[in-house]
Amino acid sequence: MYSIVDIETTGNGIKGNKITEISIFKFDGYEIVEEFTSLVNPQCEIPYFITRLTGIDGDMVRDAPTLDEIVDDILKITENTIFVAHSVNFDYNVIKNELKLLGRDFIRKKLCTVRLSRKLLPGYHSYSLGKLCSSLGIPLTDRHRARGDAHATTLLFKKLLRADGAEEVFKSHLNARSQETTLPSSLPREAFEKLPAAPGIYYFKDGKGKIIYVGKAINIKKRVLSHFYDKSTKEIQLCQATADIDFELSGSELVALLMESNAIKHHYPEFNRAQKRKIQPYGIFSYEDRNGIMHLAFNKLKMAPNSVLTLYGPTDCRLFIEEICKRFRLCPKYCHLQENVKSCSHYRIESCDGICREEEATDHYNEKVHRALHHIRAQKEDFVIREKGRNANEQAFVYVKNSTYMGYGFVDRQEHISAEHELETFLVQQNNTLETESIIKSYLSKNPDKIVILNSEHHND
Repeated sequence: MYSIVDIETTGNGIKGNKITEISIFKFDGYEIVEEFTSLVNPQCEIPYFITRLTGIDGDMVRDAPTLDEIVDDILKITENTIFVAHSVNFDYNVIKNELKLLGRDFIRKKLCTVRLSRKLLPGYHSYSLGKLCSSLGIPLTDRHRARGDAHATTLLFKKLLRADGAEEVFKSHLNARSQETTLPSSLPREAFEKLPAAPGIYYFKDGKGKIIYVGKAINIKKRVLSHFYDKSTKEIQLCQATADIDFELSGSELVALLMESNAIKHHYPEFNRAQKRKIQPYGIFSYEDRNGIMHLAFNKLKMAPNSVLTLYGPTDCRLFIEEICKRFRLCPKYCHLQENVKSCSHYRIESCDGICREEEATDHYNEKVHRALHHIRAQKEDFVIREKGRNANEQAFVYVKNSTYMGYGFVDRQEHISAEHELETFLVQQNNTLETESIIKSYLSKNPDKIVILNSEHHND
């Protein structure tokens, strides 16, 4: 016995979604044996865009029963039946969540007519209820009203029951271990099955092939499956929009993190929130003025000639220069910590030897600036982080040059790398960002044994 269900809601996400109308057809596989249809007072405002879609407004539901008043009817008609709906997880999860708020449990086996249609009626451009019914000649009246959609879903379901191979497909979808009702309705099972239980990144794509989410995982298949079990509003919306999943292997969590960061910034996916902000890099640089005095300054990186250090924000630059200024007894005025002053009077730095008051020789001051620049450059390192490759015959590496992340690569274990420049043959070049710096610093603090320091002969003072 089946209960074929459709609901209309206020559309405020899963947890804030309130039912405004519900229709249930109890179906024995041949005939409708019982029906329950009712408007529902959601006890909250119905948004205008929902009214435009469904025609249901506040006036229509003002005298309708609340869900609490009809919950027993819903439980009774669906008892000992298989819950069927078009994109079943939406209807099922909204009802389950609403009933949970009323202190009532709702557990039913599920079947999705979208997934069943994709399997038993392949080849259609769209599997939305309206377009599928139009293609199959199934009458659909009162679109976006619960009874009209539920009745059309019943007629579709009857056709699916009699399709070639239906018995085997239905049996497979009802198997508790098949995960068919767990997968997003538009995602082919084959797309999920091809995912590996290995480290890497994965891409959720919509029906047009556009990347809408990027994630990383030590076990891609397990992590992707966890999205489907997550009942938060964001995750349900993501799954509803997903029609395909692709992946790239990384061999290790570190490389996966770096790949994920780059992919998010490149594709700017709709459902990713973290790492999408574009942080402006700034460069610390030096120059000599018309009086021959060396200055330290900072500016946006593209405006900083021959920068000696990259930081991410004017505050970080200012704090860094303050420390250099104090350590090497430089002048806040000529380090651009104070502008438009005849002589410095910095509230935190009192170590200036008087270059701004003509009390210190220019050559002496410039020598201190050169020592400061040498100190900044000396902090830079060239190193490689060794990690597992994507298979047993491969090794991964992460390349850092001048303390700047250059990218990652994969090398055959039989390959002999004897010089730093040979790494660049295998390098997948990447951008150095605040996020990649944070990822690498965190990794180094926990895995110092994975670092191979390279020669720094290319450094120039």
